[in-house]
Amino acid sequence: MHADLKPPTCAEPVVQGFGSVAAAWRDPLGLMLASTGEGVFGVGLDGLCVFINPAGARMIGFEPQQVLGQNMHVLTHHSHSDGAHYPMNDCPIYNAFRQGQACRIDSEVFWRADGSSFPVAYSSYPVFDQAQVRGAVVTFADITERRRAEDALQHAKNELEQRVTERTQALETALQQLRELAAWSETVREEERTRIAREVHDELGSLLVALKMDVGWLDKRLSEQEPDKSAETHCMRESRRGKMRDKCQNMSRLIENAVVNVGRIITDLRPSILDHQGLWGALEWQAREFVQSTEQELKWCMEVDEQRVLPEPMAMAVFRVFQEMLSNVGRHAQARTVDVDIVERAGWLHLSVEDDGCGALARAFESAQAYGVMGMRERARHFGGAVDIDSAPGRGTRMRLSMPMPMPLPDDAAVANAAPEVSP
Repeated sequence: MHADLKPPTCAEPVVQGFGSVAAAWRDPLGLMLASTGEGVFGVGLDGLCVFINPAGARMIGFEPQQVLGQNMHVLTHHSHSDGAHYPMNDCPIYNAFRQGQACRIDSEVFWRADGSSFPVAYSSYPVFDQAQVRGAVVTFADITERRRAEDALQHAKNELEQRVTERTQALETALQQLRELAAWSETVREEERTRIAREVHDELGSLLVALKMDVGWLDKRLSEQEPDKSAETHCMRESRRGKMRDKCQNMSRLIENAVVNVGRIITDLRPSILDHQGLWGALEWQAREFVQSTEQELKWCMEVDEQRVLPEPMAMAVFRVFQEMLSNVGRHAQARTVDVDIVERAGWLHLSVEDDGCGALARAFESAQAYGVMGMRERARHFGGAVDIDSAPGRGTRMRLSMPMPMPLPDDAAVANAAPEVSP
């Protein structure tokens, strides 16, 4: 462009005939400015308009002749979108020739002749002539429709996010209710197990013991009967007595087996060792019972305050999780050694069961059919804990329960029974 930024002449009107078309193309720059849909204007070093195309003049509500020689910032860029004054020194358009800085901006407005404004995207580039800045060329476009589309898109996005938030909250509420229901069901289940175990122990256990005593009494009486003096019936009576005693002894063995099975069922329903020896003793007993039945080697390590008593629901949850961990080892691991580590650290209980078995892929423990793992995790989550599983084919499996320990309560009984201080 020429150094003094003289406004280009308008293209001659196109009439029929090749000659008129050729005349129009004698000024291609004027033809381009007249035909473009975007606004284009140029300013000199004084900020005054030296040319503007028809599209740009129409956008700001003027005729091209009205704009020439006008300060473009004062004419159309004088205020922000909220009506606040826009200082000319802050105008990026003028910075193009003041500081030689090009800019592209789509967050401002231009003002029309009637006082209305429209969102605009504009770019301002300095014009150089022999390394000297002579002014700037500005292109701009009305982005009202684009803003409407963006606003509509943002509105739709906000509505979608609101719906997603509402649905997420509903799902979280439903999940929390489901977990509370599961915890309540588990509590009811443990209470029912305890009740059944006590009834089986009190009723069936006592009945079996009484039956065994009666069978023993009958066997003893048969052995104490005096032999019949009649030689003819002596052999027959002794034979019958021997068969009856054999039957009594067989019945006694069956009753003993029944007593053992009832004890096992009672233990499965409600391990009484929890009541007699507490959680820590019950965990060690369960581990040793397990390795004895599976013929595996046990490595046992427990570093906890064994005088610490956990609330009964938490103790039962820890015990059931431990049982499930050992059950997984027995069913799937094919291990030779089971390493149990129980430690209390920084207010947390960490219980891990590690085996040297075949291991498994991680997805096996995340499967929708891994009900045992899901049960362990739900039990732990109910008390603010978690169950982590580390396993890989060929290198065994490590299951770890981490659960926050409750704050120890003062021993009210000990405080009440403490001897009073005697004043001197």
